[in-house]
Amino acid sequence: MNTPKTPRGMTRRQLLSNAAILGTGFAVGGGFIAAADAAWAREVQALQPQTFATLVQMARDIYPHDKVGDEFYVRAVSGYDTPEAAPAIEAGIAALDAAARGKGFGSYLDTGWERDRVDILRGIENSAFFQQIRGGLVTGLYNQKAVWPIFGYEGASYEQGGYIDRGFNDINWL
Repeated sequence: MNTPKTPRGMTRRQLLSNAAILGTGFAVGGGFIAAADAAWAREVQALQPQTFATLVQMARDIYPHDKVGDEFYVRAVSGYDTPEAAPAIEAGIAALDAAARGKGFGSYLDTGWERDRVDILRGIENSAFFQQIRGGLVTGLYNQKAVWPIFGYEGASYEQGGYIDRGFNDINWL
């Protein structure tokens, strides 16, 4: 079947497809970021989309858990997407990207192997920026109740009578 082409050499299907893509860009907005290889998307407020994506990857590299989805890491670092925090985060990510370029990569996010990204993080682990992100992740990631079942944590016991009535005798390996 021969598809007729428009005067510019584009088929009707290509024209409609391109128009739909362009329309989506206008509807979503400029601050929208979606991970190409993961199941999360978010519209950033104060940070650059590339900076936020790098921050999510950094969070995953600092506390790597294969069973924890990216959406939990996104929630954990979302607190840094504020006008107050943005300048320090942008500067920290710029320094992280500079460290990646010093190791021969285009940016931290372009560094393909986790081992190489961890080496880059080790180089900046004493910086205030790294310590701020690492410290914020402890509560930002692990205080999410939706993450607890992934680790086998059932939550606090005091609401159900404490550990004497719930969990004290759960030791089946002894």
